[in-house]
Amino acid sequence: MQFDLLLKGGRLIDPAAGLDALRDVAIANGRVAAVDADIPADSAAQIVDAAGCIVTPGLVDLHSHVYWGGTSLGVDADRLAAKSGTTTFIDAGSAGAGNFLGFRRHVMERSKVRILAYVNISFAGIFGFSQTVSVGECSDLRLCEPREVVAAVREHRDVVVGVKVRSGKHAGGTSGIAPVDLALEAADQAGLPLMAHIDEPPPGRSEVLPRLRKGDILTHCFRPFPNAPVFASGAVRPDMRLARERGVIFDIGHGMGSFDFAVA
Repeated sequence: MQFDLLLKGGRLIDPAAGLDALRDVAIANGRVAAVDADIPADSAAQIVDAAGCIVTPGLVDLHSHVYWGGTSLGVDADRLAAKSGTTTFIDAGSAGAGNFLGFRRHVMERSKVRILAYVNISFAGIFGFSQTVSVGECSDLRLCEPREVVAAVREHRDVVVGVKVRSGKHAGGTSGIAPVDLALEAADQAGLPLMAHIDEPPPGRSEVLPRLRKGDILTHCFRPFPNAPVFASGAVRPDMRLARERGVIFDIGHGMGSFDFAVA
């Protein structure tokens, strides 16, 4: 047989190739070997009828928490990969400089899928977050040391894609805007983007947004009030438009919370 596997009759969506059409996809030796409108069925050892299905390159999850076993909110990336079609998970700051090596050795390097990560500005990462426990990792600014983050980035540059900060009443207590400024300092020194999370004021959206640079990410962008991106009327707030024009990236980051259907 020429091919090991043939996905037949599916809707192939390949953004890199600008393709959205019915195509057959043939696999040989674990790699895509052919893409065509009609690949003969007798050329493959196994046929999968993909009619009515979307066939796409592996998806990238921009905002995940996969420090499984190391943090209470971590999930097992390998268990989710096949059913979600995700082949790359980007962890959004589960680990900080103090435990990033453990995250790498015990999760990232053992995973069958590709895992990249943002390093949390907090030395311990997101250590106290569950349904019943909520201890903000930035509530004590002694944990937020840019030099430690920069050192961790240098050590793990091949898997680190940015710096993460969670700010607000829950994540930062009375720290205000300081965690954001410290995270920006670390991101600037490391030459990487910042992903910023805002929960409830302080700080407010109006304090965080102007600080974000081109390429930085505002996650949980469809938050409920008071940090919602829209007015009660539904009109988009001017500072959101200005940030978008400046090149700030908006991440939905929907999951267990931090998302409002009415706002979206």
